[in-house]
Amino acid sequence: MEQLGQKQEENEIGKGKERKTPLDLLDVREFLLMKETNYGPHIIGGSLDALVVHASKSNEKDIQFQEAFLNTYRSFVNPPELVSKLLYRYHRFTKCTSDLDKQKASRNVFALLVRVVDDLTVSDLTKELLQTLMDFVYELICSGDLLPARALRNKIVEKTEIMKKYLAPRRFLTTLGVSTTQATLLDFKAFEIAEQITLLDAELFSIIQIPEAIIWSWKQSEEKSPYVTAFINHFNKMSIWARSQILKLEDAHEREKYVMKFIKILKHLRQMNNFSSYLVILSALETAAVRRLEWPQHIMDSLKEYGELFDPSVNFKTYRQTLAESTPPCIPHIGLILQDLTFIHIGNPNLNTDKSINFQKRWQFFNILEDMKKYIKCVLLQYIEF
Repeated sequence: MEQLGQKQEENEIGKGKERKTPLDLLDVREFLLMKETNYGPHIIGGSLDALVVHASKSNEKDIQFQEAFLNTYRSFVNPPELVSKLLYRYHRFTKCTSDLDKQKASRNVFALLVRVVDDLTVSDLTKELLQTLMDFVYELICSGDLLPARALRNKIVEKTEIMKKYLAPRRFLTTLGVSTTQATLLDFKAFEIAEQITLLDAELFSIIQIPEAIIWSWKQSEEKSPYVTAFINHFNKMSIWARSQILKLEDAHEREKYVMKFIKILKHLRQMNNFSSYLVILSALETAAVRRLEWPQHIMDSLKEYGELFDPSVNFKTYRQTLAESTPPCIPHIGLILQDLTFIHIGNPNLNTDKSINFQKRWQFFNILEDMKKYIKCVLLQYIEF
């Protein structure tokens, strides 16, 4: 990936004209754009190398920036290039055994590298990148750095094993909506159906990897965002399933029973804070094919009442406020999250006027992704890790 806003920062030393970038320096503040706030300096931009160096610092003032960097770096540099820069800085300082500051910088950059590996997604784990990382592990072993080698190797193995598990076929994705018995929707209690829908949503939502969301907002790539894509496909399939349950019936009285069952399911989905499938069922009931059928007034009133939650006026103000006030676990409507990220991407320049990377844009990304991470964590704890 082409470096965005990379300044041609260099210093000439002696006749050899040794070129230096921020990756070679301990202090990179001159290459960063700062904004003073009540909480101290706030980074709003900088060159790629300077942002990488600053993210590697481990003091408490930089923790928030490091988190924002790790969540959003794919919007200005790809993982292999970032790993390459971290390895360069590590090698630059690790041999300076007599300089404590440079040794600290070496340890900090190694710690950041481990975080980056831990954050890699399915699409990131190419053979080339894995080979680069394992070559580095071998190098550490050969140099006698056994503890760092073990830490990094364990993280690589852990990550690849998790990816293998997540890549295993999931039967429910291909059998969704296919009945193997003579049972119908009316044979189950509304609460039971809502509970099973929520468990299915929770499994799919919990495996979404945060970087996929920001990749989707930039590229809408199914290959690069497999779990976001799976969740979106699941949303669409559920909507088709819900409206087909109604439209396949010829008897008006039977259709009315099914609509009332779905309205009861909506009630339980709301109580479970499953806003995703709540919108799925609501959207199915409000499609033109369903709405054009004649319905009793009490059904129309119920649909109007339940539809208020997703009133699109004022940028879905009612839904956003309800979600913010809900007690986790919650399964949010992922479409609105992706829409917010896309609007931030489209509405803000990638670079500042001085051609440095616009990190204010990344702070906006980070605020949304942090909320998404919180929802995923709570869903994991409530529904998956038991």
